[in-house]
Amino acid sequence: MTSQNEHGRSDGPDSTSTTFEDLGLGPELLQALAESGYRHPTPIQAQAIPVVLMGRDVLGCAQTGTGKTASFTLPMIEILAAGRAKARMPRSLILAPTRELAAQVADNFDKYGKYHPLKKALIIGGESMNDQVALLDRGVDVLIATPGRLLDMFERGRILLNDVKVLVIDEADRMLDMGFIPDVERIVGLLPKIRQTLFFSATLGPEIRRLADAFLMNPKEISVSQGGDTAATVVQAMAVVEEIDKRETLRHLIRIEEVKNAFIFCNRKRDVDVLFRSLKKHGFDVVQLHGDMAQSARSETLDKFKKGEARLMVCSDVAARGIDISAVSHVFNFDVPIHAEDYIHRIGRTGRAGMAGHAFTIATPDDGKFVVAIEKLIGNPVPRIEVEGVPALELDMSARRGRGGRGAASGGRGERPARDGGEKRERKPRQAAPTEEAPAEVATATETPAPEAPRRAERGRGRGRDRDEARGESRPVESRPAESRRDEPRRDEPRNEDRNRGRGRDERPGRRRGRVDELGIGEMLHADGVIGFGDHPPDFILAAVPLPAKLARGSDAELDLADTED
Repeated sequence: MTSQNEHGRSDGPDSTSTTFEDLGLGPELLQALAESGYRHPTPIQAQAIPVVLMGRDVLGCAQTGTGKTASFTLPMIEILAAGRAKARMPRSLILAPTRELAAQVADNFDKYGKYHPLKKALIIGGESMNDQVALLDRGVDVLIATPGRLLDMFERGRILLNDVKVLVIDEADRMLDMGFIPDVERIVGLLPKIRQTLFFSATLGPEIRRLADAFLMNPKEISVSQGGDTAATVVQAMAVVEEIDKRETLRHLIRIEEVKNAFIFCNRKRDVDVLFRSLKKHGFDVVQLHGDMAQSARSETLDKFKKGEARLMVCSDVAARGIDISAVSHVFNFDVPIHAEDYIHRIGRTGRAGMAGHAFTIATPDDGKFVVAIEKLIGNPVPRIEVEGVPALELDMSARRGRGGRGAASGGRGERPARDGGEKRERKPRQAAPTEEAPAEVATATETPAPEAPRRAERGRGRGRDRDEARGESRPVESRPAESRRDEPRRDEPRNEDRNRGRGRDERPGRRRGRVDELGIGEMLHADGVIGFGDHPPDFILAAVPLPAKLARGSDAELDLADTED
């Protein structure tokens, strides 16, 4: 007896000889399964379906291609068969990380639920929001959504989530990698506390378990495969070359291999576009797929690839999960994946349903640590190959660089010259060197201030009065020759000397004439000799502030002033 995957094909011997009739499904579902050619459940289906029908929470761990989607869609259809949907209040919610995976789940509901009068809605980005709102207004039993578009709908008041009875979080580890977990946590906070939650992930790391503990209540844990399992039908190989030789290596592998169709994975979206244009220039029939494309363009790309109109598809990890194409002959990792688990999902696109597949990875010496992580996860070394005309290299286990960058020849972040205090102390202070008369004046201002000094400082700080006098008391005078300052025309000179000196606060010309003081920034009428701010230094610089005693005595003025800088 053999078990069938979700596409009705054999996954290998099944000693239990379990049938779908044994799982407690209704006659409508059994008829739909029989018409689709499915006879026996996969291990994840055989274990998960009875538990879901009992109403328990489930924490499931299964790799892509094991029939995981049917393990929750089949019992959900059975549970939702009784009941009626309300406008804008879905009865169940399925969250998926990508549009393609959400669309695949929707297809499963159409296929398995064709004998049930259930209504579904697919809420994803890149599609018309008005059409999606119209579906919600009529009421839906099953809402399949990506987190971003769902929150957008909720914030616009187009949907209510207080009637959700069943929540499914699919590909939770992919949600974590894509940064969707904060959105998922917010969505879960909007749902009723009493609900059934089904949580599925390809891996169960510490962060995933933390989320499961927060979302689930006394769950039944179901794990049907090891985290690093790869299909035995996939032949793996790796070429280690220089960064500049990666495209030539890829083109050579495509030419010498009997490639029927192939996924070519890149780590970054911009590299997808660059590689797509490069392959197009060299005459390959190729399409591209990444997350920045409009949904219509993504759907058109998938249709072309599925129909065989394009032999190659350059894509980001958006295609590593949720795209169901069973007869893919090759997978090329143009970039070594950042996360080791992504390697399993990528090469899982080929060798499906017992068919033979080939997976080639193109690495650079700087990818050494990422390759080690992959080989540790799968439990076996990836065989190395040499490509004709391209020098073969060894992996560098000591390389330290960020993903997407070039080599570490220029030094990493930690190898930059440190900005030590010596460099800062050698910098000249903003104030000019004091003249011979300045120390005496400063000493007078700091050691034995006149009774009017605080009042003068307050006025200078607040509105800019008596700036010439405050400047003489707060810092040394500019060493520029006095003759050059007097020869330069200054509109504010008469106003500073004649109008400001000796007048009260209410008699200032700025307030009397309604000029600059009304802006709240002072009169901004200063001497031309100020360094660094032109004619308009801030008022706080001109305020009378006591300076260190050493500077007041005139000894080592420049060094002591530099020591006081932050």
